[in-house]
Amino acid sequence: MTQAVAHILEEAEQLSAPERAELADRIVESLAHNIPSEIASAQVAEVRRRIAEVEAGEVSLIPGDEALARVRQLVASARAAS
Repeated sequence: MTQAVAHILEEAEQLSAPERAELADRIVESLAHNIPSEIASAQVAEVRRRIAEVEAGEVSLIPGDEALARVRQLVASARAAS
C-alpha cells in the first residue's frame, strides 16, 4: 500500500459508516468508467443470468446480513494469510 493510500484510508476510517459507504460507492463508480465495453456487457449478461436463476427458483437468496458476515470472514481470513 502506498503512503498516499494509507493516508486516505486513515482519514476514511474517521468518517461515519454512512460517509464511508458513500465514499466506497463513489470509488467503485469511478472504476466502472474504465471498464471495457465487452467486459461491461459480460457483467450485465451474468447479472441477467443470475436474476433468471433466482426467478426460476433454481437458486435461493441469502439474507444480506449473512452475506456480509461471509464476506467479512473471507476478508479476515485473506488478511491473516498474508
